Amino acid sequence: MRILILCTGNSCRSQMAEAFLTAYDESFDVYSAGTNPAAEVNPRTIQVMNELGFDMSGHYPKSVDLFTYDDFDYVITVCGGAKETCPAFQGFVEHHLHVGFDDPAEVTGTEEEVLKVYRRVRDEIKEKIVKFVEFEDEVEEES
Repeated sequence: MRILILCTGNSCRSQMAEAFLTAYDESFDVYSAGTNPAAEVNPRTIQVMNELGFDMSGHYPKSVDLFTYDDFDYVITVCGGAKETCPAFQGFVEHHLHVGFDDPAEVTGTEEEVLKVYRRVRDEIKEKIVKFVEFEDEVEEES
């Protein structure tokens, strides 16, 4: 299954979703990108994913423009901004899905308060990814 996860900056939510999907099933061909990519993956994203054993050091934000001619089984937007500005894909996209999550990069407060939000969003993404994959498995079995 070929999947593209989109958000605005490709520095937090889409990077987390890409890591979870790739870990869930190594046969998945998973990419993440942003409609306005940041300069780097957010350091707090790297930190909270590392807490679960994910090495995000090789990840970097990419522009959705790199993928507009590719074919995907799923293009999944994880923020409202990416959903609203999602480009028209020239390649074949079988399914467009939107699963929105709060943007942890917008949170202010003490370091521990901010990290608490990053962890909550990370855990919500993980939960939704598991549900998505389990649903896909059920659909394939019924076919």
